[in-house]
Amino acid sequence: MTDPNTARLRLSRRRLLAGGAAVVGATGIGAAVVGAVDTARSAAITGGDTEPFFGPHQAGIETEPQAHARFIALDLRQGSGADEARSLLKLWTADAARLTGGRAALADTEPDLAASPARLTVTVGFGPTFFDRVDRARRRPLSVRPLPGFSIDRLEDRWSGGDLLLHVASDDPVSLAHAVRVLLKNVRTIATVRWTQQGFRSAVGTHPSGTTMRNLMGQRDGTVNPQAGMDLDSVVWADDPSLPWFVGGTTMALRRIRMSLDTWDKVDDGERDLVMGRRQDTGAPLTGTDEHDDPDFTRTSEGITVIPPNAHIARAHHRNPSERFLRRSYNYDDPPGPGTTTDAGLIFVAYQRDIDAQFLPVQQRLAQADALNTWTTPIGSAVFAIPPGIAQGQFLGQGLLE
Repeated sequence: MTDPNTARLRLSRRRLLAGGAAVVGATGIGAAVVGAVDTARSAAITGGDTEPFFGPHQAGIETEPQAHARFIALDLRQGSGADEARSLLKLWTADAARLTGGRAALADTEPDLAASPARLTVTVGFGPTFFDRVDRARRRPLSVRPLPGFSIDRLEDRWSGGDLLLHVASDDPVSLAHAVRVLLKNVRTIATVRWTQQGFRSAVGTHPSGTTMRNLMGQRDGTVNPQAGMDLDSVVWADDPSLPWFVGGTTMALRRIRMSLDTWDKVDDGERDLVMGRRQDTGAPLTGTDEHDDPDFTRTSEGITVIPPNAHIARAHHRNPSERFLRRSYNYDDPPGPGTTTDAGLIFVAYQRDIDAQFLPVQQRLAQADALNTWTTPIGSAVFAIPPGIAQGQFLGQGLLE
């Protein structure tokens, strides 16, 4: 008697041989489909994308924001001065030029991690105290000094100040982590880390290029921004002839803003729109239909302004062209401390020629009467002078330290 399993096996073999062409054809179609999918996936790989390191301005400012960023403040070690700072900046320049180009840094112990920069940028800044430490106090831009205290501030030292700034950003967190480690480990004898803030935006491919990011409150953040080209020339890049070393540079104001997401969750959509002055779903002002419509702060309904005078956009909107600046913010979401359920918020970054003339008037209005203050608290604050870009053969900050 023939074993049933043996019979089924023989039958399967006969079917395979008899229908071999069809089977192979089907397999070929399947392989073609898989191959097409693999090709599409390969076309979407952006790890090799790079941003230029050399140029009139440092990368990482006008650059379309990457998905991940690390802001690191450092203090020069006791006894370090201009000579040590010069050595540090030469090291950073050499390493950053290679890393942003997808090449391993000198003495890189993990060179394979440098091969996919994913639009890596490295931006360097100088805090107010740096100019004193390197005996260049007279060359400090006047507005690069600690911001005045605001009634809404609850600042913590662990998120504030710093002699130096490293702003490292990439679309790949592995590339970012590697670059940060390389840049820090080579200067340990000269400077120490004061604080590190890690932020994120939406992943690459989540939204079309140019889409305004959303913060963790669900709001669009950065709708009103100057555009590349002449707009940035008049708003962001310094051109003071009395500070020739700083021409082509800019200033950065960095604020760490904690968000009370647990209480914000209890606010209904209508109230949220009134607090912000914009519709959460579209980002459009309450007097418009599109995100980029100009808000009308005078329009009324039944004798009441449609956009409340204490709405966030009413307080943040520039009153004249001199109050405009470039916003480049990142979300943060850190492990909560004891007795808390969330520790999340926004790393708010503003770039402008002059902090006093552009950023401060807006910040003062927000501190005085912004409806959003009920759910947001500034807990960190720092300002930096961002030196201009450089040509090959130069080092960052060379004009200041010559």
